[in-house]
Amino acid sequence: MFKRIANSVLIALFLAGVTSLATPAGAQQGTPPQAKPYLVEWVYRVKYGYQDEWWKLFQKYQIATLDREKELGYVNSYQVVRPGLHTSEDSRWDYRIVIAYRDQASASHGSEVEKALFPDIEQRKHEENRRWELTENHWDLPIHEIDPHTAD
Repeated sequence: MFKRIANSVLIALFLAGVTSLATPAGAQQGTPPQAKPYLVEWVYRVKYGYQDEWWKLFQKYQIATLDREKELGYVNSYQVVRPGLHTSEDSRWDYRIVIAYRDQASASHGSEVEKALFPDIEQRKHEENRRWELTENHWDLPIHEIDPHTAD
């Protein structure tokens, strides 16, 4: 129950920030509304004792790629979080990354950006394979902001 509430609070805080990014402060009436950001959450559980190695590899490839996607305008923002306390093993996670892409189509550019940033395919493949060896569980979850005051 606590985990569900904590996750809801985390997502709500992030979405509040994303929503403010989606609407320019000086937006005038009559301008077409901007597309809602496409939100995706990446969740990782790492083998015990390997979090430092895993994180260094993740920073090298995924964080660098997200930073470049942000520079190119594909990503509005992203947030990386770790748990502050522990949970039961069946619900344990080590890293959550919530990404606000400009729109759904923008989420498809990660691979091309990564190839441009890291042209040594063999090294990238070797190090990414190692990161996946250290990953016990992973999921990508598109998440949708809903208005709590409507029937949706």
